[in-house]
Amino acid sequence: MKPLAAVLLLASCATAFPAALLALESARPIALSALSAGSFTVSVDAEDAYRQPAPVLTAKQREAFDEGSKGFAQHWVVAPSILGLWGRGPTSNGEACTDCHDNGGRGRAPSGPEEPLQSMLVRLSIPGSGPHGGPKPDPNYGDQLQEEGILGRVPPEGHAAIHWSEFQVAFDDGDIVRLRRPHVELGELAFGPLAPDIMMSARVAPPLVGVGLLDAVSEEAISASAARSRARGVHGRPNLVWDLINERQAIGRFGHKANVPNLLQQIVTAYHEDLGVTSPWFPDENCPLVQSACRAEPPGGHPELPAPFIDPVVLYARALAVPARRNAADPKVQRGAALFASAGCDACHLPTLETGDYAPLPAASHQLIHPYTDLLLHDMGEGLADGRPDYRAGPRDWRTAPLWGLGLSTTVNGNGTLLHDGRARDAAEAILWHGGEAQDARDAFRRMPRQDREALVAFLNSL
Repeated sequence: MKPLAAVLLLASCATAFPAALLALESARPIALSALSAGSFTVSVDAEDAYRQPAPVLTAKQREAFDEGSKGFAQHWVVAPSILGLWGRGPTSNGEACTDCHDNGGRGRAPSGPEEPLQSMLVRLSIPGSGPHGGPKPDPNYGDQLQEEGILGRVPPEGHAAIHWSEFQVAFDDGDIVRLRRPHVELGELAFGPLAPDIMMSARVAPPLVGVGLLDAVSEEAISASAARSRARGVHGRPNLVWDLINERQAIGRFGHKANVPNLLQQIVTAYHEDLGVTSPWFPDENCPLVQSACRAEPPGGHPELPAPFIDPVVLYARALAVPARRNAADPKVQRGAALFASAGCDACHLPTLETGDYAPLPAASHQLIHPYTDLLLHDMGEGLADGRPDYRAGPRDWRTAPLWGLGLSTTVNGNGTLLHDGRARDAAEAILWHGGEAQDARDAFRRMPRQDREALVAFLNSL
């Protein structure tokens, strides 16, 4: 099947809802206090809450949104095959975007070493800097372990197993919580041992809530967030990364370490690194020099990701709506919001941002949004450190994760785990992992009586 012709068959490989039906579902009135994302807010709290189109899309944009939704669910195959779109591999971590972003939600960590990594991956690097200051990949395995190859032709690079260890943490009132820490073990390595000074970092896929609106926040607004952060005694700072699309340095905003500057780059990078699909920005297969069988495989196209396919997928991501808040007027939720602020959580999880001029989707311009992030890097302490730098992000630095939509995570794809590697099984555990700049906020949470802790968590689950 030729790549361009296969684009016409996307509908047979997808489960997207028609945009008109989604719009009807999201047409219920939304209280001002529940508006998470201005005119991009929808009153949907069901399984498909993360897959809704913004209500302000034109009819033509909604058609493109539907096409992009199908493309997002498209299965990619190794050429030649009639089972999907050519271009996957030769090595990869999956065959569709939905493998990691089920229903647009977050990935999950396996429960133990016997369970494969399905929506989790392992980043690799060695000391030093790669091109433009990014991480330096392992010479034999690249910057990400690829666990799938082509049966009988290209071996997978290896397999990762996650082991967990647990320990207890006590609140000041005597309540006990058990926290878990992941340990990564790599085996069945096909191309010799990893570099002796290898750095590994397990990552789960983040949810897609409001990614287009975050893309529309200007660099000036992110810099202003850093200035406000310093004024509050917090040292949030932007990551400065390489913008592959515009060939310049830019402020990072996507990825757990804010190592990607814009949504288009995030998407084409994921196609290349996770699915092995080439594009005009990544024209070569993801095959290190030592992997001769990988390098010998013929491509599925030149490139494998043509513009008629990628354009609707990017529009789909840009136009995703944000679920409205729930129970915002509940006294318990309102008390939780006050506790969230008094503990200092809002110094990094900034409640409000405003988008700037956004030419790719003008409807997203100048929206007042409430993602609860500053898009900045913060030192989160040794407990969360992965030991792996990424551009200007140090081994203990992580981007402030957006919190909007958090309370619907389990509804969307049965997965309420949090943090970069899914170690936290709920919001309370995630708070207890905070250290470094967030130590004072974490300690304030530990000192709260159970009733106040429950109120704060109820606030988070209302977002």
